[in-house]
Amino acid sequence: MLADVLDLSDAAVSSGLLVQLPLARRALARLWYDRRFGVNTADFATLTDLGLEHPERVYYSPAHWGTLRRALPARDVGEHDVFLDLGAGKGRMMLEAASGYAFKRVIGVELSPELTEVTRRNLAATRLRLRARDVEVVQSDVLDYDIPDDVSVVFLNNPFRGEIFASAVERLLASAGRAPRPITMIYFNPVEEPHLLQTGRFQHVRTVVPRWRKVEGIYGTTRVYKVT
Repeated sequence: MLADVLDLSDAAVSSGLLVQLPLARRALARLWYDRRFGVNTADFATLTDLGLEHPERVYYSPAHWGTLRRALPARDVGEHDVFLDLGAGKGRMMLEAASGYAFKRVIGVELSPELTEVTRRNLAATRLRLRARDVEVVQSDVLDYDIPDDVSVVFLNNPFRGEIFASAVERLLASAGRAPRPITMIYFNPVEEPHLLQTGRFQHVRTVVPRWRKVEGIYGTTRVYKVT
C-alpha cells in the first residue's frame, strides 16, 4: 500500500493526509531514486540516535536529488575543480557531484562514523557511473578538518550552526588566503546566511527555488555564493 511505503500511520491516512499528493510523490521519488541508483540515502537520522546530540549540530536530512544540478551548471566545472561536502551524511550530494560533473576530486567530510560507513557502502554499490577520478569520504569533525587548498566548490546542507559554522567558514577563508582561487559555495537551507554576508567575503550570486512548491523564507531554497 502507498501508506506503507510512506510510513504513514492509520490515523494520518484516516485524517486525509494521504490526499496530499505532492508530498506522496516526493516521498516516492526519493525512494525510487535510491532504488534506481542502488544506494541508501533517503532515511533521516537523528543526532540522538548517532550519539552526537549538540545544540549547534543538525540531524541528517538528505538534500533533494537534483539540488546540485539545479544550482551548479555542468559547464562551470572543469577537470581541475575539487568538490567538498561538509557534513556529507549518507553521500547523496557526493554521488551527484561525482556522477554529474567532471570534478578532479570529490570529498565528503562527515562527523558520524555510522553515516561515513553508509556513504562508503553507497559509493561502492552505486549503479551511477562516477566521472570523478578520485572520490573520498573522510570521517572527521569539521572543527578538526583542514580544507584542502585546491577545493573550488563547497556544499552545505545546513549541517551545523553558530560557532561551529563560523569556524568552518574561517577555515574556508584561511584556505582561500593561502591559495587565492575562485571558490563557489552552495548552501541548502542557508540559515547562517547572515554570518556569511557579515564577513564581507561572500557574494550572493543566485537563489534556486524548487519547482514543485512555493517557498517562503530560506527553507527549501539553495543559495549560491562566490568567495571574494
